[in-house]
Amino acid sequence: GILSIEQLISRVGVIGVTLMALLSGFGAVNCPYTYMSYFLRNVTDADILALERRLLQTMDMIVSKKKRIAVAHRTMFQRGEVHNKPTGFWGMIKSVTASVPGSENLSLIQQEVDALEELSRQLFLETADLHATKERIEYSKTFQGKYFNFLGYFFSIYCVWKIFMATINIVFDRVGKTDPVTRGIEITVNYLGIQFDVKFWSQHISFILVGIIIVTSIRGLLITLTKFFYAISSSKSSNVIVLLLAQIMGMYFVSSVLLIRMSMPPEYRTIITEVLGEL
Repeated sequence: GILSIEQLISRVGVIGVTLMALLSGFGAVNCPYTYMSYFLRNVTDADILALERRLLQTMDMIVSKKKRIAVAHRTMFQRGEVHNKPTGFWGMIKSVTASVPGSENLSLIQQEVDALEELSRQLFLETADLHATKERIEYSKTFQGKYFNFLGYFFSIYCVWKIFMATINIVFDRVGKTDPVTRGIEITVNYLGIQFDVKFWSQHISFILVGIIIVTSIRGLLITLTKFFYAISSSKSSNVIVLLLAQIMGMYFVSSVLLIRMSMPPEYRTIITEVLGEL
C-alpha cells in the first residue's frame, strides 16, 4: 500500500540519494584539490613580499588622499566661517552653492579613494590566499601531508573507477553480486597466488570500510551543512533550520543504509534487504 515501509523508504531514498550524490560529487572534486600537491601552485617568499609591498603602497595612497580630503574640508570650513558668513535665507543658499577658489575636486578624489579601497581589498584577499597556499606547501612536505597526497591519488583513481562502473551498471541494468572488498581481495589473491582466507578477512574489512564510510560521510555532511546554515541563519529562522537539518539527516541515514548494502557481503546484505523490503 501507499503507507507501507517500502513506499515511504523508496520516496525518502530518492531525495536522500540525490543529496548524497551532490555531496559526493563536491567531495570528489574538493578533497583531491585540497590535499594533492599536484594542484598546489608554486609560491615563494618573494611573491608574498612583493604583493604585501603593493598592498602597503596602496594603503599609503589611500591615507594620503583621505588626508587631502580632510585638509580640503577644513580649509573650506575655515573660509566659509571667515568670508561667507550667511545672512538670511539667500545668504545660506549662496554659502552652500558657491565654490571656493583654489579648492580641490573632492568628488574626483573620493572616487579615486573608493577605487583604491576596492583594490586594497582584492590585494588583501590575494595575500591571504598566498599565505594559505604557502602553508599548504609546507604541510605537504610533512609525513601526514605526503600520506594525504597519496590518498588523494588513490581515491581519485577509485572515484573514476566507480563512475565508470556505475555508468556500465546503469546502461546495462546490472546489479553487483560481489562487494568491492571481496572482489578486490579475490583479484589480489589470484594474481599473487598466495594462501589467504578471503571469506574471513573480506567480512571484517568490509565492516571496517562501511564504518569509515558512515563516519566520514556524516561528518562531511554536518560540516557542509553547518557552513551553509551559518551563512543563512538568523534568530527568526533558527527553528526552521534545525528542523530542516533533522529532516536531511534522516533522509541521509536512510539513503546510507540503502547504498551501503553494496559494500557488504551477500549474507549481511540479505538481512538489510529483508528489513527494508524489496528495494
